Amino acid sequence: MKYQQLENLECGWKWKYLIKKWKEGEKITRHIDSSEDKSAVDSLRQLEHEPTKVLEWIEENIALELDNKLKQAIRAKRKRHFNAEQIHTKKKSIDLDYRVWEKLSYRANELGCTLSDAIEYLLSEASRSEKASKTVSSLKEDLSKLLSD
Repeated sequence: MKYQQLENLECGWKWKYLIKKWKEGEKITRHIDSSEDKSAVDSLRQLEHEPTKVLEWIEENIALELDNKLKQAIRAKRKRHFNAEQIHTKKKSIDLDYRVWEKLSYRANELGCTLSDAIEYLLSEASRSEKASKTVSSLKEDLSKLLSD
């Protein structure tokens, strides 16, 4: 599935990615000299509101080992961006304790399905079990009423 590339939007993402990496202490430029490195980073920081100029900065300054990581990050961001447009493809997240995730993962492997399918299966089983329990309780009440009369 192909996702449309939107230059202005993606340039903003690239700028944010590079600034985040720089703030985390990673080397984002290919320059060896620290003064060149500092001036390149300063010029990048000034490009926040000029997203299309970020592409020129990347061509001239990006560290070669970071270039591929940037491309992968932008591809993933583009996919998430377009998938978020429709409710059925939008990624949802839930907070699970590790032990809960482990049990769920084990159950999903037993069933041969995804975690989402396992959750759906377990919920439907719980619902069926609850309905059966209510039916049994109702039958017991009816039976005790018949016997007491």
